[in-house]
Amino acid sequence: MGKIAIMTDSNSGITQEEGKEQGIFVVPMPFLIDGEEYYEDITLKQNEFYEKLAQNATVSTSQPSIENLTKQWDQVLETYDEIIYIPMSSGLSGSCSTAMMLAEEYDGRVKVIDNQRISVTQRRAAEDAYAMAEKGRSSSEICEKIMESKLQASIYIMVDTLKYLRKGGRFTPAVAALGTLLRIKPILQIQGEKLDTFAKARTVKQGMNIMLDAMEKDVTGRFENRLDTLYIDVAHTNNEQGAEELKKEIEKRYPQMQVRINPLSLSVSCHIGPGSVAIAIAKKAE
Repeated sequence: MGKIAIMTDSNSGITQEEGKEQGIFVVPMPFLIDGEEYYEDITLKQNEFYEKLAQNATVSTSQPSIENLTKQWDQVLETYDEIIYIPMSSGLSGSCSTAMMLAEEYDGRVKVIDNQRISVTQRRAAEDAYAMAEKGRSSSEICEKIMESKLQASIYIMVDTLKYLRKGGRFTPAVAALGTLLRIKPILQIQGEKLDTFAKARTVKQGMNIMLDAMEKDVTGRFENRLDTLYIDVAHTNNEQGAEELKKEIEKRYPQMQVRINPLSLSVSCHIGPGSVAIAIAKKAE
C-alpha cells in the first residue's frame, strides 16, 4: 500500500507549526490587505491580522494560485505516493473546484475531498483522515469515510460587532446601525455550504445560552445522544476569555466530553471581526 499524505488549507485553523507536529500539510490561504498580498500564518499572523482590522484596513480573501498549489503537491509527491487534499467547502470558496480540476492532471495521485466544512470542523476532518492513513487505510477508504460524515457538522457563532457583517453585505447599513444601537449580537450558523443568521441575542449570556441550547438540540436530535461519535469544540476570534467561559458551560452539560479551544480561521474572522465565540459540533469519521 502506498504512502498517503493528508493536506488541508489554513482555513482549517491548523497553523504551519501544528501541521508539522501533526504530520498534516497545510496550504496557506492568501489575503489582500489594503491591496497587499499576505499568506496566512506565513507572512500574516493572527495578532497582526487583528491589528490591521482595528486600523480599518480593507481585507479580502482569495484562493491559492494554481502555481503555488501544484508546486506544493509536486513537492509532497516526491516522498509520498498519494495526496488526500481537504480544502474548505466548495459553497464558501472557489478553491475546492479549482483544486478538483487541477487534480485531474495527476492520474489519481491527488484526491480532492469536498466535505463541505470550514474552520474547526474542517480541521477535525483532516485529523481524522490522518489517523486513518496512519492505520493503513487506503486512500479510497479514507475519502469514503470523510465524505460519509461531511454534512454532519455545525458551527454556531456569536458575533460581537455588526461592523464586518455590514461590510460584507450581510446587513444593510441601516439594519447594522440599528442593531449596533440596540446592542444586538447575531448568532450565525455554518452548515454545509451556507453561512446564515440563526438567531439574535441582546446580551452575551443570552447568546451563549442560545448556542448551548442549539448544540444540545443537535446532540439529542441529529446525533441521537451518541457523544462518543462526536467532537464538540469551542472557537473564537481574538476572544480567549469568552472561549474559556463557553468551554466551561459545555463541560457542565457534558462533563464526559473533552472540549478543545481553537482560534477561528482568518477566512471566517475577516467576515465577522474580533470578539466572537463559537461552538462547533462534528461527527467523527469512523
